[in-house]
Amino acid sequence: MSMIAAFYGGKSILITGATGFMGKVLMEKLFRTSPDLKVIYILVRTKAGQTTQQRVFQILNSKLFEKVKEVCPNVHEKIRAIYADLNQNDFAISKEDMQELLSCTNIIFHCAATVRFDDPLRHAVQLNVTATQQLLLMASQMPKLEAFIHISTAFSNCNLKHIDEVIYPCPVEPKKIIDSMEWLDDAIIDEITPKLIGDRPNTYTYTKALGEMVVQQESGNLNIAIIRPSIVGATWQEPFPGWVDNLNGPSGLIIAAGKGFLRSIRATPMAVADLIPVDTVVNLTLAVGWYTAVHRPKSTLIYHCTSGNFNPCNWGKMGFQVLATFEKVPFERAFRRPNADFTTNTITSQYWNAVSHRAPAIIYDFYLRLTGRKPRMTKLMNRLLRTVSMLEYFVNRSWEWSTYNTEMLMSELSPEDQRVFNFDVRQLNWLEYIENYVLGVKKYLLKEDMAGIPEAKQHLRRLRNIHYLFNTALFLIAWRLLIARSQMARNVWFFIVSFCYKFLSYFRASSTLKV
Repeated sequence: MSMIAAFYGGKSILITGATGFMGKVLMEKLFRTSPDLKVIYILVRTKAGQTTQQRVFQILNSKLFEKVKEVCPNVHEKIRAIYADLNQNDFAISKEDMQELLSCTNIIFHCAATVRFDDPLRHAVQLNVTATQQLLLMASQMPKLEAFIHISTAFSNCNLKHIDEVIYPCPVEPKKIIDSMEWLDDAIIDEITPKLIGDRPNTYTYTKALGEMVVQQESGNLNIAIIRPSIVGATWQEPFPGWVDNLNGPSGLIIAAGKGFLRSIRATPMAVADLIPVDTVVNLTLAVGWYTAVHRPKSTLIYHCTSGNFNPCNWGKMGFQVLATFEKVPFERAFRRPNADFTTNTITSQYWNAVSHRAPAIIYDFYLRLTGRKPRMTKLMNRLLRTVSMLEYFVNRSWEWSTYNTEMLMSELSPEDQRVFNFDVRQLNWLEYIENYVLGVKKYLLKEDMAGIPEAKQHLRRLRNIHYLFNTALFLIAWRLLIARSQMARNVWFFIVSFCYKFLSYFRASSTLKV
């Protein structure tokens, strides 16, 4: 019998960010392993005209929850959707709902955050820092609360090469940052943002570091733990391999590569691609929740959920495996889905020139105009290249994360819990995982029919030929301009032509003699 699964039985659990990628997988695992839990409260806001209940219905009817419905048929009765907006004071939760949360909650999993790298500082502070502060205040008023688990990121201290399982201080106190966001106007905030984030690459990593400081400073007597996952990717094993439902992280890279938008990025091939499957993060999160509530550590423990220490995979190896999978299972033609949101880029080890990507986009848009369609390739490519520039910081560096607490927790688990809540990435086969990831993006994210593979292969060959033709034409034009301007280039050109002519003449003469 799993001690962790039994622990969550009968519990009332609050999950923020439950409609996000990790939040959904966390709910699925809880229901599947602890179907007798009492209730899961999720904070939901209305979106795209959908009510909170409609959003819950949409989540439960996805393929992710197919297995849950077998072991927990009344799963819809155990989800209590509460309207909330993390941008508002007290999250805009009604008094009745707030009272229920305060009096009933046993465990909090704080997964909500903005993960956009280019978010304005004001918005990033509100969601990643102020919301964490407000949730801690709520938690302090919950008499039945046993554990508060805060999901941060392994990159919150990416300005350091070696990162320990400790909370590092920021130059400016979080409270001062929060207060300044209330009275400074946007122009001033944008101006001081580079000075505030310092040697961190973006507002995301900076505000996640501030959020950790808030947890440390305002934890009071709460039992708190912090989990720092690295790059969260598709599922490894549970509930099935390759499930993914968003464009963050590698998923966007895979789409852009599969659709033929981008063929290369400036990356360091030997840099470690610290990817971690989402179900691995969820298993560690649930194990940490159990350990924090039952063993009540004297201090806030930080757990690194990374793969580089145990089972490293570099960007070069990952990129080649992605491309190899495309050869077997290519994606359908680009632009078939007008609502596609390509936010990132492909990974190879070559250095690239933005001109070689923008020029074909301009030509394609010209073709669309001639055929009476709306041009859109240039806009998508510009957005893609902007995101590429933001990712270059991460694909050209490697980090070392200490994992003492994570290893300690692994040793504390029974053999059954190590099996049911497996977070040992040493068992992960990267080639198999990446292939399943690509297939998952195709099936679950793009909703592409596997029967369309022959047509997709033909389209991929067509895109490749266009790419080669464009590069050849670009080379010939550049060479012709060089010949017109340089006597040395002309001499080299005449030497090459003369050599080829003599070689062909010799070949013909040899053939004639043999006959």
